[in-house]
Amino acid sequence: MDLDLTLVRAFVATAGTLHFGQAAEQLGTSQQALSKRIARLEELLGVRLFERRGGIRLSEAGERFLPAAREALAAGERAVAAVSGAGPVVRIEAWGHLYAPMRTVAEAVVALGAVRWEPSPGRDWPSVAQALLRGDTDLGFGRVHPLPDGRDAGLTQRLVRLEPVDVLVGPSHPLADAAALRPADLRDSVLWCPAELNRLDFLRRFADEFRITRRHDGPNLGLDHLVQNLRTDAEGFTVFPADAPLPDHAGLRSVPLVEPTPLYAWSLAWRESARHPLLDTLLRGFTEAGRTRRWLEYTPQRDWLPDIDHPKLALRAMSR
Repeated sequence: MDLDLTLVRAFVATAGTLHFGQAAEQLGTSQQALSKRIARLEELLGVRLFERRGGIRLSEAGERFLPAAREALAAGERAVAAVSGAGPVVRIEAWGHLYAPMRTVAEAVVALGAVRWEPSPGRDWPSVAQALLRGDTDLGFGRVHPLPDGRDAGLTQRLVRLEPVDVLVGPSHPLADAAALRPADLRDSVLWCPAELNRLDFLRRFADEFRITRRHDGPNLGLDHLVQNLRTDAEGFTVFPADAPLPDHAGLRSVPLVEPTPLYAWSLAWRESARHPLLDTLLRGFTEAGRTRRWLEYTPQRDWLPDIDHPKLALRAMSR
């Protein structure tokens, strides 16, 4: 049986929204035309792809068909790109937005040449992991950590950057004029978190490791909101990647952390069973950028990494 990719695309769009009206709008067609395409596909396959009682949801057959349907569409796009000379598009989702993840990707892109990127923001690592497993994106970029219940099984990661973090405090903080600080110096201060602490694996482990018990978290309301709280709280601080940009009007003091210097681990992640045809080229580009900019320097006597990041270092060393 020959699969019509127009019908497959209608199915994938509907599976992604579970709403015929939204899927039709996404595809630029009418709801009636979309329903006919789904019905035709179900007729060709001889199965029901959706259950339509009390709304719509994927049937068991639809759940099984969805990953292969996404791969079929991706293969079709690669085939068109091969004859058009445009080259395949690399879809990448990045998370950790306050820490400006795309600045690292942008530096690596210089070493890659003419790669067509399609970046989009991911909510957090769990949501990007799901997008990778569904085939909704090709690469994830941010700080990777183990997910409960093996929800990241089937995904591969590559450590590409270890970035020192600084302390950010307001001008009225008693340590604001220090030339450098140790993490232990912050035990009497209040750690301000840019989101709920249970979603911030690095900050939670940092606070636990250095016995910083006074913590303030809440919803992610953006960098300006975090900066305003730091400026007005004489006891407050946060940690921030050393090279990440702050607003010009921040009015904060940035102080290096030493003895040890905490490092924030940035990684690429992908689904090994659906490797993008340019993946090896992309990894070489990140490797070249990392070598030139010394992104992976780590000295155990000088630096601190959460225990869960140590295996990433070992894997990175083995891949060289």
